Order: sequence, then C-alpha cells, then structure tokens
Amino acid sequence: MPAEVLVLNRNFYAIEVASWERAMALLYLGRASVVDDEYNIHDFETWIQLSQAIEEHPSGFVHTPTLKVAIPEVIALKFFDKVPKQEIPFTRRNIYEHYGHHCCYCGKNFPPSELNLDHVVPRSRGGTTDWSNIVTACIPCNLRKGNRMPSEARMRLKIPISKPKYRAGVTLMWRAPFKVRRSWQRFVDRAYWDSQLEE
Repeated sequence: MPAEVLVLNRNFYAIEVASWERAMALLYLGRASVVDDEYNIHDFETWIQLSQAIEEHPSGFVHTPTLKVAIPEVIALKFFDKVPKQEIPFTRRNIYEHYGHHCCYCGKNFPPSELNLDHVVPRSRGGTTDWSNIVTACIPCNLRKGNRMPSEARMRLKIPISKPKYRAGVTLMWRAPFKVRRSWQRFVDRAYWDSQLEE
C-alpha cells in the first residue's frame, strides 16, 4: 500500500510528505481536507461518500467492515498557513544543482562526472565543509588549485560562493526515497528535487 501523502498548508504550499496513516488521522480529526485533481476540497464525510463511488484509486483504499475510504494523494491543513523554515540539504547533488553544473573557477558547464567539490579555503587551513566554503570545480581547475588558496594559485571565483536560499514551495527538495506523484507536481517546485517522477 502506498505510504506517502503530500501535505499542503491552507494556502496550498507543500510543507511535508506524511504517511497515509497520519494523513487519514488529520482528515478524520477535521484538521485537514482532501484536495482532488480539480482543486476541490473534501472533508472526511464527503470523502467517505466519494470513496464509495470510486472503483479504482492510485493510492488504494482503507477498508472497514462497512465501507471503504480512498487514501488521498494530497491533503491541505485547515488551520496552518505558515511554511516551516528548512535548510536545503548539503548534498553533492544539491551543490551541483545550486551552481548549475558550472565550474565556479572557469565558469564552464560540465556533466557531474567531470565536476569535483572544492574547498575554497583548504581543510588543512581550517576550511569548513559546508555551503560557505564548498564550490563546484572542473577536474583541471581542481587540480590546478590543489591545496592552496585561490589567490595563491592565481585563480579567482567567476561564480561567487553562495548558499541556496529557502523559498516557499521548495520544502520538499531533498533526497526522496519515493517517486514524485503526478498529482503532486502542480504543488512542488522541482529545483532541488532529488527523486524520480512517477511514470
């Protein structure tokens, strides 16, 4: 049985992915509504009624002795309108995406197989491994710089070091162990998505 349901705040911004059990509990308690493909919202009672008329549903059904309830793919919270502040995860893929697969020293675009991560301030000199000190570098530039400061190697950053900024709608751009459902795509900005699209 599919285990993921996209959760929106009441302004329809994606804020998390929840288990189907949690989604059904929020719906039953009146804290959330189901959002269908046409952006209609349904409370628990109307969703039960609709479920009886649905023969097949992508997420399947929860069965009780007397009825069946379709597992929603998208729900919206009724009382929560904030977007939780979250950091874009510091992963190799997100770093490549952030710098657009460009070498920050020569400015050229490369496939991931021809890029390395470079400590601008070398680790041997106290350089950290985080957004404030890591950039993408092509292999020739990375070898040329070596274990030196850019100025010592007579190199400069053509693309300045930066940290990706959090944006509403980019809360789900992590390494996701599930496929992105087609019904979610209209709510989710894929800029930092690290998962596969549902076929």
